[in-house]
Formats: sequence, structure tokens, C-alpha cells
Amino acid sequence: MDDLDQHLLSRLRENARAPVAELARALGLSRTTIQSRLAKLERSGVIAGYSVKLSDQHQAGQVHAYVLLTVEPKQAAAVTAALKKLSGVRTLQSVSGPFDMVAVVEAGSVSEMDALIDEIGAVKGVERTNSSIVLSTKFDR
Repeated sequence: MDDLDQHLLSRLRENARAPVAELARALGLSRTTIQSRLAKLERSGVIAGYSVKLSDQHQAGQVHAYVLLTVEPKQAAAVTAALKKLSGVRTLQSVSGPFDMVAVVEAGSVSEMDALIDEIGAVKGVERTNSSIVLSTKFDR
């Protein structure tokens, strides 16, 4: 990947639905060049897909939290499988340090968040959780 690919990816992070012609104008290149770069990035697996970015208004109506998990030894795969079934769990990451995993979670209200965190804590293999509710997002790239 070169600087052009990085710039193209940066533009796509801002708006994955931007037309190729708009991307070409923004980067000062031909439409054909951009199409070929996109195809190459898709073939090589750098771009795995395109997704929806929800509006700030919708996101503001949601409650977000980070849930740090301590998992019993040899239970990571089972915990991962169980948490993958919970629609409120948006991201699950394995981390170093005093906790084993971090879940990024989302709910429609504080009471729904409370229930979701309880549900996560009840998963077989989860020893303990520590939650931090997001108060505001300063920026999101």
C-alpha cells in the first residue's frame, strides 16, 4: 500500500458510499485509476466490505459502554461464542493487562444497558466485569 491507497482509505472511512467520480476529484486522479485501486484493495483483502455508519442523532440516543471482562482459564472461545449471540455487543477484543477482553456494547436505554451488562456477567466462563459508560464522544473516525 502506498500513500494514494492510504488517502483513498481515509476518504472511504469518511463516506464508504462516496461515488468513484467524487473520490477521483478529491484525490486529483482519473475515475479509472480509482476504480482500479479499489478493485486491487478489495482483491488483496485490505477492503473486506463496506458498512453503515449511523447518524450522530441516532448514536446520541443510544447508551454505549466498554465492558472489561475477566474470563476463566480456557473459556475464551466459549465466552466469545456466547457474546457473539448478544446483539448489543458490537465489538469484542482480546487485550493484555489485568482484563482478558473488552466488549464495546450499545443499548437503547440505561435500563437496557443494565440488563445487557447483567447478561454478559452471567455468561458461563465470565469471572467478573468492570463497566464504563460512555458520556460523550469527542470524535470518531
